[in-house]
Amino acid sequence: MTRARRPAPPLDQSGLTLVEVLLAIAIIGLALAGLGIVVPVSSQAVLTGNQLSTATFPAEQILERARTATWTADPAIDCLGVSTGNTAPASSAGTCPASAATTFADEAGGVAGYPQYARTVRITSCALTPCAGLTTDAMRLVEVTVAYPSLGAPSASPSTVQLASLVSRK
Repeated sequence: MTRARRPAPPLDQSGLTLVEVLLAIAIIGLALAGLGIVVPVSSQAVLTGNQLSTATFPAEQILERARTATWTADPAIDCLGVSTGNTAPASSAGTCPASAATTFADEAGGVAGYPQYARTVRITSCALTPCAGLTTDAMRLVEVTVAYPSLGAPSASPSTVQLASLVSRK
């Protein structure tokens, strides 16, 4: 009696074809190209945010000094001062004791600790120029502008941060 031969088991055909490998490489390449575009853009945004945050800090310092400056009606003491035109504010002559003197000079040559930043302070009386709809000599508008170099070309115009606050007489 002859036995029928069983067919041989098929060869193990697991694995990837050349087309599948090329398709996987193309998909991974597209993903890496997308990351290559996103990383520099996000890095630029992080650096810009850092500069903006750094510029905001010296502006807030001056606003805080302006809020705490002595400015009272009785007795008449004015250590806050008012800007005349486009100049730094000056305290009223003779009304501010030397121990409480607060100056807000323009710092075009660099802010202490931030040599590439420039800061200007302008204080206007709300009696002369209405401040947020208020016309009173008991309020002043303090505007602080900090300029800092742009991340682009060195010759590009500087970027600025401007903060403003109303200060009332105590």
